[in-house]
Amino acid sequence: MLGSALGFTAMTVLIKFLGDDYPAALQTFYRQAAGFAVLLPLILRRGRAAYATTRPGILLFRSAAGTLAMILSFYAFQKMPLADANALSFTRTLWLVPLAAFVVRERVGPLRIAAALVGFGGVLLMLRPGADFSLGLPALAMLAASFLFALTITGMKVMTRDHSPTVLLVWAMTLGLIFSLPGAFIAWRWPEPVDLALLCLMGVIGTATQACYIKGMQAGDAAAMAPIDYTRLVFTAAAGFLLFQEVPTVWTLAGAGVVVASTLFITLREQQLARSAKLSGEADA
Repeated sequence: MLGSALGFTAMTVLIKFLGDDYPAALQTFYRQAAGFAVLLPLILRRGRAAYATTRPGILLFRSAAGTLAMILSFYAFQKMPLADANALSFTRTLWLVPLAAFVVRERVGPLRIAAALVGFGGVLLMLRPGADFSLGLPALAMLAASFLFALTITGMKVMTRDHSPTVLLVWAMTLGLIFSLPGAFIAWRWPEPVDLALLCLMGVIGTATQACYIKGMQAGDAAAMAPIDYTRLVFTAAAGFLLFQEVPTVWTLAGAGVVVASTLFITLREQQLARSAKLSGEADA
């Protein structure tokens, strides 16, 4: 999980560094192309088994939502301070509460609802409450990206019941590459050799970051791993300060603290309920 947090920070630094010359849609294309190249040996080795699925419709929807979310989040990281954009990205956990109720039909108790509402209050703190309140396009883009990422996570919860993580990753990279082509063509420019290397490096780091995150959540207890993922806030704030002279505001720090506290509560609460359900099932057996 620490490797994932560090990789994510390195990727966002490259996104921001290259943002003046390469729009978010074009960066997304290179991100997906590099990820597909990393997985290509596995795809060639496994053949059709790498794409084995019984529900292509959900995979198509997940990939479309994920690709659009990536473009929006890249745009936000380019235009906003890294600490601000990263703090807003954690609202994906808050979106999972209403999605769990309306999409997956999970029972959502008052504590989870209250925690989600408190978390969105933290978002308002980050977006400057009061008379000078203004919701810029980059912040809106990150909030929309977080919602779309929450949709992809919800879809993954459904798909992991009968699909392996490898199949889901292969589909995501393949369809993500296809869906990113139109935006790349519109914003296309031939990169300089050094920029091409950095764009490819960004894609490889992004794929490695995703792999580290999946492995960390698979190997460790979710309630223990979630707090480690929030080290991204520290790493991105440090990178923004050292490399781009960005200083987080008091509102950002306060709002991020509220969002982290509420999402941690939701994570811990869900883990506790899962353990209780497991123990109840074992007792019944």
